[in-house]
Amino acid sequence: MSESNNPDSTSTPNASRLTSNSKTSCSWLFTSFMTVLVPVLAAIILYNLDSFDPAPLPPELLTRHAIAAPASNKHMLRGAELVGVGNLEGPEDVAYDRSSGVIYTGCADGWINRVNLNDSEVQKWINTGGRPLGIAVDGLKQEVVVADPKMGLLKVTAEGKVEVLTDEAEGQKLRTTDAVDVAQNGIVYFSDASYKYSLDEFFWDILEGKPHGRLLSYDPATKTTQVLLPNLYFANGVAVSPDQNHVIFCETTARRCRKYHISGNEKGKVDKFIENLPGMPDNIRYDGEGHYWIALVQEYTLSWYLAFKYPLIRKFAAIALKYTGQPYFFARSGGVLVVDLAGKPIAHYYDPELPLLTSAMKIGDHLYCGFLVAPYIISLNLKQYPAV
Repeated sequence: MSESNNPDSTSTPNASRLTSNSKTSCSWLFTSFMTVLVPVLAAIILYNLDSFDPAPLPPELLTRHAIAAPASNKHMLRGAELVGVGNLEGPEDVAYDRSSGVIYTGCADGWINRVNLNDSEVQKWINTGGRPLGIAVDGLKQEVVVADPKMGLLKVTAEGKVEVLTDEAEGQKLRTTDAVDVAQNGIVYFSDASYKYSLDEFFWDILEGKPHGRLLSYDPATKTTQVLLPNLYFANGVAVSPDQNHVIFCETTARRCRKYHISGNEKGKVDKFIENLPGMPDNIRYDGEGHYWIALVQEYTLSWYLAFKYPLIRKFAAIALKYTGQPYFFARSGGVLVVDLAGKPIAHYYDPELPLLTSAMKIGDHLYCGFLVAPYIISLNLKQYPAV
């Protein structure tokens, strides 16, 4: 019998190829399986070993709903002027001294700078040795009051002398002294965003989802500090009402601003002011014309909603932050919401490219905004670029 007619002689190469293909397929499946399995196992191990323990947020805060204003400017950067470029490093808050026509702003390098509105000239004024955030001008005493998370609540005199007013309350140190305003009777109202985390760790506070914030007051006559409200979700902006009857304060994580009564029969009572904001609130300013301007540090996105709803997501985000240093939930799309004295939305200014907008103040026909990390403040002519 010839070799070509032997069935074994033709089947052997085919069988060899089938065996080779089978081995290649198995190898590919094994590699794919391990590619998926190893990261999953590593994530599970890291999850179980990591001690960070985020908490569920109250059900009333877990909503996708966001209020809308009847007028808006969706691209406010298009008409905005950049002020102080290269001379301002993270001008987080802006405060206006009408007597001198100067904006005060605290920067990441420790300097409180003065910006002249006439020519936009930036002058380095005082270095606190920390990181000044909230600023309020006390026109009656010609002083500037500063919330500095590294130094505490400070007073800077007209002569430039820096004095620590307080750095603790009820035996607990101020960790993230954040925002401040001064009532006409001289009492200072301010926030401590978190008694657990420092400014450099603020993202951990938001991911943990526990109420470490406090609203406080400081009485210069008695030199006493009082905790008005504990258990706030990242206490932030503070503004005394024009009638001096209450203080509006912001809670960043909770996306709301509430009202704390400081006089009258309702003294000590807390009421709703505005909830379900379209972004995370930071500072709040009263413009003297019947409106509050609420800075929204960034847009409230689906990612944030899911993270707030599920602690599991926040824990994985915290682990990623710990090992990569990247706060993945941060985005742009900051803005400003204008509301009336009753908390009714009037206008919404925002832009997809606004980076972590933290303060907003209307001065004349212009809106001035500060940022946590940008090297400038912006000025927007509201008559030329209104919300429509």
